[in-house]
Amino acid sequence: MASRYTTLEMLERLIAFDTVSSKSNLGIIDFIEDYLRSWGIASHRTPSTEGNKANLWATVDPQDMTDGIVLSGHTDVVPVTDQSWHSDPFILTKKDNKVFGRGTADMKTFIAAVLAGVPDMMKKPLRVPLHFAFSYDEEVGCLGVPRLIQDVVRRLPRPRLVIVGEPTEMTLVVAHKGVHQFRTTFIGRSAHSSSPQLGANAIVAAAEAILILQDMAAQLRQSTPKDSPFDPPFSTIGVGIIEGGTAGNVVPARCTLHWDVRNLPDLDVDALVTQFEQRSAIEILSKLHQVAPEATVYTERVASIPPLSPESDSPAAELIQLLTGRNDTHVVAYGTEGGLFQAAGFSCVVCGPGNIAQAHQANEFITLAQVDAGTKFIKDLTDWAQS
Repeated sequence: MASRYTTLEMLERLIAFDTVSSKSNLGIIDFIEDYLRSWGIASHRTPSTEGNKANLWATVDPQDMTDGIVLSGHTDVVPVTDQSWHSDPFILTKKDNKVFGRGTADMKTFIAAVLAGVPDMMKKPLRVPLHFAFSYDEEVGCLGVPRLIQDVVRRLPRPRLVIVGEPTEMTLVVAHKGVHQFRTTFIGRSAHSSSPQLGANAIVAAAEAILILQDMAAQLRQSTPKDSPFDPPFSTIGVGIIEGGTAGNVVPARCTLHWDVRNLPDLDVDALVTQFEQRSAIEILSKLHQVAPEATVYTERVASIPPLSPESDSPAAELIQLLTGRNDTHVVAYGTEGGLFQAAGFSCVVCGPGNIAQAHQANEFITLAQVDAGTKFIKDLTDWAQS
């Protein structure tokens, strides 16, 4: 017999799966797949190259899959390492009209609302099919969803629009910044620290590169468009990780810098990277070559999430406005898979329960009011799809 869950009950099941991006998500995918199968809904997986992760695609009302609505969410969550939690992050905890747990805000509540709504979706035929798109590795650069999109484009009729359920407190988000992650590696020459003149210090080179990135970030701040609706209103450059060195008494021969760009939709990120590479060659590599002709500096693009741009006459925005009864639109600084869906030609918006301010934090939570709002949205969407 098919199981029935409230959104909160389903959320409790989903939170119990430790789907930190560094781990497999196959446990939660197995659970969702089994649940959907119990309601007679077939699923299709697109596995990762290693096979330890998978996206999941499913359609309610497979008899007519044309012109459907995609409900998109990611199954992975960020780590809890070095965070001080008041409760087990993988056990849903209710307190003061809030529920705590890793992924409550970002973004398992949306997935829970979608899955809890399946029994209502199955009560009578849908006029418009509803597609579920649950992906892996969104938190480390939307690595899974491109495979899912390719599979959808290849195998299925093109859906009408995409709703990404990231936390927006159920407000309509029509644009977000792009996110581009880079890794710059510095190769110098090792030496004993008592004779530093014989070595080419890769960590010092990386520190100089950070100063270049800071200078470029300042230039972006100074060129802020007057009418930018984003917060912050300019493109940003951030340094997240620096790795290098082998011992305190050894001039380090290698260092790696991880940095990212969060760009406004009209910023040419490729030109920005070229500027960084040119300055690095002139200001850093030339000095390394004075001691170590074999020295090198190279930058790799680790991941890219294109920005989501506002659409004119957007079917996705019109549907959200119809269902919520609100005409206001918003933009956000964080990235989502929405930019990838839009780049593939789909009308796309972001709208989901929860507040992004609670995401990635210790004691992540969502209010019960937002759980209810997400549940109501899926019910209203279902009623619309059946009418």
